[in-house]
Formats: sequence, structure tokens, C-alpha cells
Amino acid sequence: MPITTFSSRELNQHVTQAKEATKDGPVFITDRGKPSHVLLSIEEYRRLTEQRRNIADALAMPLREDGDSEEIDFEAPRLNIAIKPADLS
Repeated sequence: MPITTFSSRELNQHVTQAKEATKDGPVFITDRGKPSHVLLSIEEYRRLTEQRRNIADALAMPLREDGDSEEIDFEAPRLNIAIKPADLS
């Protein structure tokens, strides 16, 4: 993704080019040589700001229509792991 930079003055003179450049990635706008703003396409903005599920929501048990959670029968397989005592010498 190329980095495109416009000064504030260049942006005022070349708005169409700046908007076109957002198809390739963000456009950085500088004010007195320092980055001050970023121009993004609406698709990129929405991608960056979409609501993401947190781990608690992703792992939450789904509720039935009556408000109770579904019960899932699950029995974890027993693991046979050989454990050695730690050698602290």
C-alpha cells in the first residue's frame, strides 16, 4: 500500500486526486510539514470502525426464547500425561 501525502495547500488544489488516491490506501494531509489528518475511503473507514465482538460475547451461551441458556452435553476426553517431578538440584 503506497503512502500518499498532500500538504494542506496541495489538498485544496487537488481534491479529486486526493480522493482518487484513497483507493490505494490512506492519504496523509500535512500542516506545516507535520501529519495532521488522514483521508480514507468510506469502505476503509467502516472496516476500521465496525463493531467487533469481544471474547465474552463470542463465548456466551445462546439464550433460548424462554430466556434460559441452552445446555450442552460435553465430556472432555481424559488425557494421560506422564508427569516428572521437578529436578531442583
